Amino acid sequence: MEHAQCLIIGAGPAGLSAAIYTARAGVDTLVLGCDPKVAGDYDIDNYFGFPETITGKELIERGAAQARRFGASLRCERVLGAHYGDTGGFTVKTDKNEYAADSIVIAAGVARVRPGITNIADYEGKGVSYCVSCDGFFYRGKTVAVLGEGDYAANQALELTTFTPNVTIYTQGKAPSMSGEFAERLAQAAIPVRQETLKTLSGEPALATAHTNDGHDVPLDGIFVAMGQASALDFAKTLGLPLRGAFIDADHDQKTGVPGIFAAGDCVGRFLQISVAVGEGAKAGKSAISYLKEMGKVGKAEKS
Repeated sequence: MEHAQCLIIGAGPAGLSAAIYTARAGVDTLVLGCDPKVAGDYDIDNYFGFPETITGKELIERGAAQARRFGASLRCERVLGAHYGDTGGFTVKTDKNEYAADSIVIAAGVARVRPGITNIADYEGKGVSYCVSCDGFFYRGKTVAVLGEGDYAANQALELTTFTPNVTIYTQGKAPSMSGEFAERLAQAAIPVRQETLKTLSGEPALATAHTNDGHDVPLDGIFVAMGQASALDFAKTLGLPLRGAFIDADHDQKTGVPGIFAAGDCVGRFLQISVAVGEGAKAGKSAISYLKEMGKVGKAEKS
């Protein structure tokens, strides 16, 4: 398993800014992420130091080049989950690899695709969950569904087989987009993938039945939502980070309250501007450097 002293989830302004600081300080830095929201062709006119208009794509390309110049490694891999390592540190799983890390900076934004179930809020905590690592234990031997169409949903479904064999994926009407590897693993685990859409839920005092858009009733004890890609909030819940509503609760130095984990950018829910994300990324990088020094981890990381 490849090892990084600082692993940054998110390749937007906050993540790249953190990478510039950590890599320049000699920290072995790995940035994971593809197509950040800001990397579009729209114009940016209010970013400090650019009297001329610059596009989001150009700004991200410049930031990525700067991070690489200082030695950071940037990889277009989608993070599926982040967990505590068996012997300390952290483990981060992507759609392509698995990594060990001494510290993590979460800068992945907070976007979450809603599944389109009209009364889903009524059953959150009563059968609806967003975190297999957090809640899978409570569904041992029970019948559960995972909502989602991609590798994130496939990974969550496969994790659930640790607790129950009764797992079905519902894509909510979308075409399945799992990679070949994950599709094969789902087949081997006998996890069906259905394109039906669950529209409403019922049960008292907790979830008992999901009702599809074509009138079928599906008996279910639990639903795990994994639409689209994993977000910062998903990682936060898995790692047990303190939250402030839909955002990660980070202090002035971007510390999350869990040693070795830092957060910056939109996922901490402050002034949602590129300039703020860049500043928070710099602070997160500085805090990660200080943490690694205190832990005696700064130096060239080894690969195992």
